[in-house]
Amino acid sequence: MNTWLIILFNSIILFFFTLVITKYMKRKTLSRSTPFDFISYAVIAIIITLISLNILDNVYFGLITLAVWAMMPLILDYASMRSKWVYNLINGKERVLVKNGKIMEDNLSKERITGQEFLQQMRSKKAFNLADVEFAVMETTGDINVNLKADKNPVTAHDLGKQVGSKTEPQTVILDGNILNEGLTNAGLNQGWLTTQLEIKGVSLENVFLGQVDSSGDLYIDLFDDLIQVPKTQVKEMLYASIEKIQSDLMSFSLDSDNDAAKTMYSQNAEKLEKIIKKLEPYLLR
Repeated sequence: MNTWLIILFNSIILFFFTLVITKYMKRKTLSRSTPFDFISYAVIAIIITLISLNILDNVYFGLITLAVWAMMPLILDYASMRSKWVYNLINGKERVLVKNGKIMEDNLSKERITGQEFLQQMRSKKAFNLADVEFAVMETTGDINVNLKADKNPVTAHDLGKQVGSKTEPQTVILDGNILNEGLTNAGLNQGWLTTQLEIKGVSLENVFLGQVDSSGDLYIDLFDDLIQVPKTQVKEMLYASIEKIQSDLMSFSLDSDNDAAKTMYSQNAEKLEKIIKKLEPYLLR
């Protein structure tokens, strides 16, 4: 058999074999891979290349070696899920670099991290001032995760004691000028609603590159023509403002009315609307 036919046959077989290997191997990006993972990937790639180019004298030896390097990571991954000791043996342990605001110089030395490298890693985590860092740990992948001090963390709605409504996944309803019925169905909408929203915004379907509906029913669209500015429809804000306006009018009617019964009715309804507004605020203003 001609050499080029052998190379072609080997390459096709190994191509599909590689697809099978990568399907069952751990899904990690190169940035999250441990040194062991990286070496395994590199060795497998080299063996596949040698077999594919018919460089090895005995192709069966190459296939045996490839099978070993492909199966061993899978076996060790399974063992790691079953045993913490095996996991630590293969991947290593996390190491604390900052504890209670104090830099652990001994741990920096064990990880062979210089002071300049440490500062660079901190800046990449937006921790420019080390006095703001309460805790930092190096993961087995080499990434450093930082926890700021309590008074330096961004304020959340929970810190302010405010209730915030939950959000659901945005649904894509338009892509490349085409309506996606699956997204509309998932959002509980239809094409009639979408057509009306596009008419309100004054754009045509053919000019829409991307359209998404958020959990509040607001439609975001991006046009092919970037020079056209699309007005933003704020459904939640408009509804909230309308309810506030009604509540304000009821209070005004209560103050202006000379009839005691009417004054009481306006005042009571204004108080009811005020309670409703407080309940709706987390959902309409977020």
